[in-house]
Amino acid sequence: MTPTLTKNQNLVLGALEKAEGPLSAYTILDTLRDDGLRAPLQVYRALDKLLVYGLVHRLESLNAFVACAHPHCHASSMMAFAICEKCGSVSEFSDEGVEERLTGWARDNRFKSSKTTIEIKGVCMACAA
Repeated sequence: MTPTLTKNQNLVLGALEKAEGPLSAYTILDTLRDDGLRAPLQVYRALDKLLVYGLVHRLESLNAFVACAHPHCHASSMMAFAICEKCGSVSEFSDEGVEERLTGWARDNRFKSSKTTIEIKGVCMACAA
């Protein structure tokens, strides 16, 4: 079931969906000033809810956000992102084999994980050509 989004949540999600790469909260704010968003808190509140709804992801290493490319991904407890250091593109994926190994390690070490996010940095195929 798709949640009902507020005006600000729709604006923030729309900005992320249109973006060619990850955006920081302040870049989102600058993009949406003409639409009525004036304070960082408005953007952060919208992002917090969009994260809860699983509609966006936070890239920890970049302190930036991207729209979820695979809405079904939240059935998986592990998400991975390949981040191009040249063009800034981000590819979102999950891998069952990696997830099984990490889950097995956590189980064997009595570690209760709540979320696993892997960020791979390098150069994408287009930039490497």
